[in-house]
Amino acid sequence: MIYKRSSALFSEAQKVIPGGVNSPVRAFKAVGGDPIFVKRAEGAYLYDEDGNTLIDYINSWGPMILGHAYPSVVNAVIEKTKKGTSFGMPTEIETEIAKLAVSMVPNIDKIRFVNSGTEACMSAVRLARGYTGKDKIIKFAGCYHGHSDSFLIQAGSGAVTFGSPNSPGVTKGTAQDTLLASYNDIESVTTLVENNRDEIACIIIEPVPGNMGCIPPSDGFLQSLRKVCDENDILLIFDEVMTGFRLAKGGAQELYGINADIVTFGKVIGGGLPVGAFAAREEIMNFLAPLGPVYQAGTLSGNPLAMAAGLAMLTELNSKPQVFESLAKKTEYLHKGLAEVLSRNKVTHTINRVGSMISVHFCETSVTNFETAALANNNTFKKFFHDMLAKGIYIAPSAFETWFLCDALTYEDLDKTIDACNEVSKQL
Repeated sequence: MIYKRSSALFSEAQKVIPGGVNSPVRAFKAVGGDPIFVKRAEGAYLYDEDGNTLIDYINSWGPMILGHAYPSVVNAVIEKTKKGTSFGMPTEIETEIAKLAVSMVPNIDKIRFVNSGTEACMSAVRLARGYTGKDKIIKFAGCYHGHSDSFLIQAGSGAVTFGSPNSPGVTKGTAQDTLLASYNDIESVTTLVENNRDEIACIIIEPVPGNMGCIPPSDGFLQSLRKVCDENDILLIFDEVMTGFRLAKGGAQELYGINADIVTFGKVIGGGLPVGAFAAREEIMNFLAPLGPVYQAGTLSGNPLAMAAGLAMLTELNSKPQVFESLAKKTEYLHKGLAEVLSRNKVTHTINRVGSMISVHFCETSVTNFETAALANNNTFKKFFHDMLAKGIYIAPSAFETWFLCDALTYEDLDKTIDACNEVSKQL
């Protein structure tokens, strides 16, 4: 494939945008080469600036669950735009989408909309601290909750130590209020709780992580986490920015039968526009201003364009629950096909899948947490990525990102992807 125009556009972008991108993963640093510039998208396909057509397996990192430019979503935004793009005042549509979201998701009474998943997670943690009167939080190595200071923490000598800043600009004081556990390891959690008794406000977790590849929770892990929180007056926060309205109508809470105390959303809830949200039971949400003492605000929160897109998307998903079964079947079909050709060509690999999230790890061991995900052969992934791209298949440009399927994918698209993997794996 030819990428002359994309490369030229990237060169121009680097002159006025740091690194040429507005989000680091887009820069292809993890895989090498220049990023692809998209001109338009429709259904399951991307059309780049050089005229190439690509089967899309990132779908804007999750929100395009029904495919790009989905008609009802596009039409809703167009019609709402004609009436004004933002007012900074309440609108009826905010209540409409709030009612619908609350009806779809278990164990929430009220929801507040923000502008990104990062903002949702940041606000959820502030609310948890305000509600409990405690300062410390537990997060899991490899789980990404946005770029708020509290979340940019990595493990030091071990997963049960105090965190250390993972980015310049994050203070050591902030890091010391963030404790790190290992995903799928309940003992790492209980040790932190025992050593910091009466200090932990919340545990925040991606119930199905997507930023170290897709990693399913082990049997009983989420249940044990819920039990630890109940026994120690700790709030459990499910970061469902990726999994919410994707794994099921009610997200991971519904899929696994676990009630979180606070849930954060993004991606699908905005139908492709910048939206985030956090939700909880009434007694917790009523701690937010203007009812309570915990302050959170946003001039563009609940703006009519984002609300129109989100309402159209959730309405489709609520009326067509078969979408989730359809997506799961397509993802299972892709999983089996990729595993078969990689095994046939003697390529060492592990594939993880939950619902319509899937990832390929080039390693021998099972991938159950950040430590095991890091064992994968990144050089193999780089070659795999670029060779698949050359065959018209666009997957996440990082070995540590999940793939997201959309329901616009046909089985012909899946077969083309499996065939491409077969040819590529002969050279790995």
